[in-house]
Amino acid sequence: MRKSIGLIVVVVIAIILLMSGCGTYNSLVSSEEQVNEAWSQVENQYQRRADLIPNLVATVKGYASHEERVLTRVTEARARSTGISIDADVLEDPEAFARFEAAQNELSQALRQLLVVTENYPNLKADQQFLALQSQLEGTENRISVERRRFNTVVQGYNTQVRRFPANIFAGIFGFEQKQYFRSEPGSEKAPEVKFN
Repeated sequence: MRKSIGLIVVVVIAIILLMSGCGTYNSLVSSEEQVNEAWSQVENQYQRRADLIPNLVATVKGYASHEERVLTRVTEARARSTGISIDADVLEDPEAFARFEAAQNELSQALRQLLVVTENYPNLKADQQFLALQSQLEGTENRISVERRRFNTVVQGYNTQVRRFPANIFAGIFGFEQKQYFRSEPGSEKAPEVKFN
């Protein structure tokens, strides 16, 4: 009789642990899928920006052909940023994520430089196609910022879950690893220097 009560207790504990483990595993899967979905939205906005750049460069080139250096820098930065093959696995690889982020930051800097150069061309600034492209690009940059912030929020929830006990045990067993965050560009903590000529 005592053996059967002991066996029943062991079976009940095993069932509770199994159910808890299944719930934890399913929760980790759901969180990881949220991270992947947020990542795909970030990629979607980067792709949108990359698609706008050839039209923007072509429009600027028509007005500012002697600004070839800036146009070349934008084109090369776009090629580098779209040339990095990215999938969700990069989120667990700090070096690959850093390369991706650096390429995107380089493209952002090149675009800012291009828009500064266009200030010297009043006809370009009045061109409707350029104004539409500039507006779309600014909107896309805002969308990128929103999606990166959303991504970081989702990653924070996921990373917290992966690190908490007892979920960290299941995360380790089933290979759920912490994901990378987007960080600000190096030097962005310093205020830009404004010079009046």
